[in-house]
Amino acid sequence: MKRRKAKPARALAVIGWIVAGLCLLPMVAAALAALTSGTDTITHLWQTVLPSYAVTTLQLVVMVALSTGLIGVGAAWLVTMTRFPLVRFFEVALVLPLAFPAYVLAYAYTHILDHPGIVQSLLRDVTGWGPRDYWFPEVRSVGGAAAMLILVLYPYVYLLARAAFLQQTGGAYLAARALGRSPFGAFLSVGLPMARPAIAAGVLLAVMETIADYGTVAYFGVPTFATGIYQSWFTMADRGAAAQLASCLLVFALMLAAAERLQRGKARYHAAGKRHVPVPPETLTGWVRWGATLLCAVPVLLGFLLPTVILIDMALGSEQDLLSRRYIGFIRNSITLAGVAAIVTVAAAISLGYFQRLRPGRGSGTAGLIARLGYAVPGGVIAVGLLVPFAAFDNSLDAFMRESFDISTGLLLTGSIWALVLAYMIRFLAAALGAYEGGQAMVHPNMDAAARSLGQGAFGTLRRVHLPILTPSILTALLIVFVDVMKELPATLIMRPFNFDTLAVQAHRLAADERLEGAAVPSLVILAVGLVPVILICLQVRRKNA
Repeated sequence: MKRRKAKPARALAVIGWIVAGLCLLPMVAAALAALTSGTDTITHLWQTVLPSYAVTTLQLVVMVALSTGLIGVGAAWLVTMTRFPLVRFFEVALVLPLAFPAYVLAYAYTHILDHPGIVQSLLRDVTGWGPRDYWFPEVRSVGGAAAMLILVLYPYVYLLARAAFLQQTGGAYLAARALGRSPFGAFLSVGLPMARPAIAAGVLLAVMETIADYGTVAYFGVPTFATGIYQSWFTMADRGAAAQLASCLLVFALMLAAAERLQRGKARYHAAGKRHVPVPPETLTGWVRWGATLLCAVPVLLGFLLPTVILIDMALGSEQDLLSRRYIGFIRNSITLAGVAAIVTVAAAISLGYFQRLRPGRGSGTAGLIARLGYAVPGGVIAVGLLVPFAAFDNSLDAFMRESFDISTGLLLTGSIWALVLAYMIRFLAAALGAYEGGQAMVHPNMDAAARSLGQGAFGTLRRVHLPILTPSILTALLIVFVDVMKELPATLIMRPFNFDTLAVQAHRLAADERLEGAAVPSLVILAVGLVPVILICLQVRRKNA
């Protein structure tokens, strides 16, 4: 009996470590490729572009971190702790910009803010100024890229901060009010420190998405590590430079992941009372309530409503036919990649999550930690880290087969769909694992014991008990990964098979050729798909607070 029970556990351990090893492979490969490329490349990079990459990336990180923190925390506090006109609407609407990829937002705003756009054209018509008679902010700049990223990433901070505010008890808050603090003063002295871990986690998540972004910074011509990796790999055909840039970005991303883990592990607070008493919301009056309405309306207007209207107008004026055979091919490729990657990723998450439940301890915990690292690693780093060993394997196998049997095997792994699916799995496994483990925590250990007493083994318990109960969590994980893959750009650009383009690639290509109206069509499809999980999140937020 013990042997029969040990076999499933051993099999899950093997699967779990294989998944963890695959997640670790691109990071190790990128580091080894960087170390074996010599110092000439990195010296040249240091003397030419590396300082600008570092400075620009740091500028983006600082601007996004500060702005998403201010907007996300401010909006979360207003809709949670106060009452003003349309507050119930903004509880949900503030999440909607999350559906936009930042590069799609960049296409929309460039269309209206660039020199020939409607805003500057109207300004010249009204004032009679010439092109050199006035100054206008340049959208294709570091500040413009930061603005696009801020508008789509602040919902991360908003969601986590709002959840933290809702979980706070009203005792400390009421005590601060009784001691003479204003509502805002009580927020600064009590509410904000108690919500700090959740706020820091949201800001760090926004920052990791910032350093992983390629589409926005590439379109705006902003030099960052992400654009440098792509240019080194394709434009200069220098894999050593790409690997060394990827390693620099990898170190920075892992430092952020470590910082998030440390702050989450040490920063806690505990309610003093046994019963949860929610913080009573303040009803705003006079001009203050309309000011709160305006503050919440601005990010929704700029981050969702206005760009959606712009994209629809652009799409109506384009010559792109969404029902043409070419676009049907883009949609089919996107759905195929996203569907296969979602199934593979969620299957890996189930195997790893159940392994951690069946064999809790340092080994399974380490495997889970390694698997989560992929979400902190940009898609370009993963792509380079996978292509280096895959290309070496393909070349070695082809040379052996030519020498031994006079047969050319070609490229079996490099440039294949399965290599791209593996990159997606590594990149988004943490999101699927989080959704699965959130549901798994609701399955009481007594259910496992009851299943074993009825003769079910480990796999039988998973199939007959866990999976039926966890169906909503599994579907959520599938949906999250599906949408993330639809939006992913850098890994797709680097690793996609020849002549296998997706909606994201098509949008990027048209925008790079300054055909913004054409880029609006695939961008709208990506947005429509991205709205599905955002709407589900909004419904969940409303259900929890009804």
